[in-house]
Amino acid sequence: MKKIEAVIKPFKLDEVREALSEIGVTGLTVTEVKGFGRQKGHTELYRGAEYVVDFLPKIKIEIVVTESIVEAAIEAIIKAARTGKIGDGKIFVSTVEQVVRIRTGETDEAAV
Repeated sequence: MKKIEAVIKPFKLDEVREALSEIGVTGLTVTEVKGFGRQKGHTELYRGAEYVVDFLPKIKIEIVVTESIVEAAIEAIIKAARTGKIGDGKIFVSTVEQVVRIRTGETDEAAV
């Protein structure tokens, strides 16, 4: 099994969630995060004063999927989250050694 973490622009969340649902992803975790990459933040004007916003708001989506749909999930996220502008985000894929559903005690693929 693989864990896919995607950091995306906040307004793309619904599109990404729908794209993942279409390929059979049944659950995901969403976290509001802040960060920066090549964007390096931006300046804003507030009541006549200019200030730098170093960390930009982002959404982090975490899903655990079987290896058979990893590529489909990555493609779905890319297609739904891409705007073509800087700051579209990143996808990280890592191996998951064990999953346990707390309520039933099911493990691994049955628990996903």
